[in-house]
Amino acid sequence: MSNGNKREVKGIIMPSILQIRDLWVRYSGLPVIQGVSFEINKGETVCILGSNGAGKSTILRSIMGAQRAYQGEILFEGQDIRMLPTEEIVRLGITYVPEEKMLFGPMTVEENLLIGAYIVEDEAKVKENIEYVYHLFPRLRERKTQLANTLSGGEQQMVAIGRGLMCNPKVLMLDEPSLGLAPVLVDEVLDIVKRLKEEKMTILLVEQNVRETLEISDMGYVIQTGRVVTKGDAQTLLKSEEVRKAFLGL
Repeated sequence: MSNGNKREVKGIIMPSILQIRDLWVRYSGLPVIQGVSFEINKGETVCILGSNGAGKSTILRSIMGAQRAYQGEILFEGQDIRMLPTEEIVRLGITYVPEEKMLFGPMTVEENLLIGAYIVEDEAKVKENIEYVYHLFPRLRERKTQLANTLSGGEQQMVAIGRGLMCNPKVLMLDEPSLGLAPVLVDEVLDIVKRLKEEKMTILLVEQNVRETLEISDMGYVIQTGRVVTKGDAQTLLKSEEVRKAFLGL
């Protein structure tokens, strides 16, 4: 239930930090996102599920201004940000970690992390943030002088997430953080997401590991051909016959 920029959760009215209302996005003139709406409360982890090509990543890119929506609203803390430049959206407090990682290979781990703090003007805060990242990812402290292009896939994903945390995001958007990783590293990355959730980070998560994702999320939205077809409490979706048949092979 919506109430301005608030949503009712278990009888409690919660503030919605990010609201997507009737979002439409085109590629080459064809609609690929068709009337998508959802909300994220402060401190929630919300996941978007769907098959490849369903439009999940397009939604994240639209929120960041990298792919312009031609209709609808993207409200962040009550402000419509749909037409803002990406840099301004980052400065407002939204960070996007793309599935491609997009690290600077010839630069060190620490240099890549520091790039993520380019909007943070307080040097002491930058040092505090990098210590926080090293606390989350002890392996990165060990490799802070190592070139990014010499890291394993799992370590590169840690750098990508860590870089996203360096600018003190109010909303962290993660696009397929476990994609292409070995199972043991998938568990490690999703454990980090769970830890960030426990620390009340607001997270919008697109992820292919449906069961694990729903287990650590508060709300879930299932996308098919650019439309929301199912939504609800994550634990309810985990038990849903439709979701179990579509994604879990049950």
